[in-house]
Amino acid sequence: MVKKLIVDVDCGVDDAQALMMALAVTDVQILGITCVHGNASLDNVCRNVLRVLKVCGRLEIPVFRGASKPLLGKVLSARHIHGSDGLGDAPDPDAPGLELVQEEGAVSAIIRMVSESPGEITLVALAPLTNLALAVKLDPTLPQKLKGLYIMGGNAESRGNTTVCGEFNFSADPEAAYIVLNEYLCPTYIACWEFACQCKLPWEFCDDWLAQDTNKARFMNRIFEQRMNSSRIKGNEVKLMAGRGFLSCDSYAMAAAVDDTFIIESDHKAVTVELAGTYSRAMMIVDHLEILQKTHKAYILKKADLEKLKVLLMNALK
Repeated sequence: MVKKLIVDVDCGVDDAQALMMALAVTDVQILGITCVHGNASLDNVCRNVLRVLKVCGRLEIPVFRGASKPLLGKVLSARHIHGSDGLGDAPDPDAPGLELVQEEGAVSAIIRMVSESPGEITLVALAPLTNLALAVKLDPTLPQKLKGLYIMGGNAESRGNTTVCGEFNFSADPEAAYIVLNEYLCPTYIACWEFACQCKLPWEFCDDWLAQDTNKARFMNRIFEQRMNSSRIKGNEVKLMAGRGFLSCDSYAMAAAVDDTFIIESDHKAVTVELAGTYSRAMMIVDHLEILQKTHKAYILKKADLEKLKVLLMNALK
C-alpha cells in the first residue's frame, strides 16, 4: 500500500537527507513539499528543496512557499550549522530557479491536499511548525482528516540545543508548536532532540555512505562537508550532547514515517509547550503524572532499529 506524504521543511542538510531517504522508498509517494522559515531564509529553503529534487530526478513534485517568519517574535537562523544558504554554502550555478515554486501557498496546499484524500495522508514536519499552526487555524477539521503526524522537534528531558531548555524547531516558533501539540488530535509521533542524540551512527558508516559512486552521494558530500567537518570536532559534539557520531535529526522522523518497523519503543504521553519562563520558553512538557488531563497523547519515540536506518540512508544515495 502506497504511503502518501506531505513533507514540511526548512531545508537544511538534514532535511535534504530525510527527503532523499523518502524519495528512494518505492512505496512512498510525496504529494508535495511545503517550505517554511528556519535553517535558512524562505527563498533559500525553496531553492534547496528544488536542488534536492533535481539531483533525485523528481522535479515533478510540487514545492510550496510557506511562512517566512514565526507567529510571534524574532526569526531564528541555523546558519552556523547549515551554512548561510542552508546547504553548506556549496552553490550550484545550474540549480533550478524559484519560478518552479507553485503559485499556491503552502498553508492552502496542505489544507487542499489533505481534504482531497481524507484519512490517507501523513504529514511529516521537519521544521518550525508555523505552516501547520496556520493551517489548523484556517481549517480546524484538518487534523481529523490526517492519517498521522510525524514531528522532528521538542525535547523530552528539558535539554535544549538552542536555548537552555529549547530545541531549535520549537524555539523558532514556540506558539506554533503549542498550537500543533494541542490542536492536532490525530496520531502524533515525536522524534525529539534527545531521541536524535541517541540515534547517532558511527562516522565510519558516514564515510561508507558518502563513498558511493553516484551523483546523489557526490551532491551530499558537497552540501554536508562543512557541517561534517565541524561535527567531527569533539568540542562541538559534546556541546550538542550527541557524543561522537553522525547525527541526522530529520532523518529519524522520516524513517519512522516511511517504515512502521523502525521504532522499537515509545512513550505515550500528553504533551504541550511552555510559552513563558526566563529559561523554559519553547520547552516541550511531557505529562508523566497526567496532571494536564488531556485525552490526546503523543508517541514520544525512545528506541529505534538503527540497522534499518542505515539501509534507508544507503538507499537514499544509490
